[in-house]
Amino acid sequence: MAGLPDACCQLIYADPPFFTGRTHVRDNGRHSLDDNWPGGLDSYLAFLRPRLVEMRRLLAETGVLCLHLDWHASHYGRVLLDEIFGYDHFLNEIIWSYRTGGVSRRWFGRKHDTLLVYARCVDRHKFNLLREGTFRTDGMNYDEQGRPYKNTKTGRLYFNAAGPAVTDVWEIPFLSTVSLERTGYPAQKPEALLARIIQAFSDPGDLVADFFCGSGTTLAAARKLERRWIGCDASAKAVEIARQRLANHKP
Repeated sequence: MAGLPDACCQLIYADPPFFTGRTHVRDNGRHSLDDNWPGGLDSYLAFLRPRLVEMRRLLAETGVLCLHLDWHASHYGRVLLDEIFGYDHFLNEIIWSYRTGGVSRRWFGRKHDTLLVYARCVDRHKFNLLREGTFRTDGMNYDEQGRPYKNTKTGRLYFNAAGPAVTDVWEIPFLSTVSLERTGYPAQKPEALLARIIQAFSDPGDLVADFFCGSGTTLAAARKLERRWIGCDASAKAVEIARQRLANHKP
């Protein structure tokens, strides 16, 4: 990051370690991800802070940062981003909900991650409204073409043909153990999740960056959506997997 110029990125997606206090192993031990912090929370935040400061420097005036964490440290991440970006630069706390994995007998199953979204320049950031799914039309009126509508004081109110606007709770399945997307690298995220983030906060030709790129999911999704992309990772294995994944990708 230190070698990149100021304001060069439209979107930065950051998926750092989650402060879980354990080593994540996949593919019969071939791939592992160390998320242990001997110094506790202080050492974790000391690791995160300078990287988030650099990410802010790299964002364009229209740029957006999306920090992906879970229940272990998302609340600390938000306080840290408030300090670095400013409280009024907060855009969204997106809840990514999924049902993968077991359940607990001692508390409700922890089945969501948190994506904290901040703008480099408030009110100047890029955002594309997304629509998906169908409206609930039980009891609605239907016109001559079969389109549902509501009666209002100003006349008929029709639903948007593209579907409801996407809100800040996202129901996107986690990758199953047999998913064709699986690379064997721990903590891999689904391309559908990254595609939605990229479509919302960037346009074709914009530069999308991921400095914890892991197996390259962000880079693959950005490439498919005709964005420019840049990524790196501290793990040589992750970089090797990402390079191979991108080499095999057909635009």
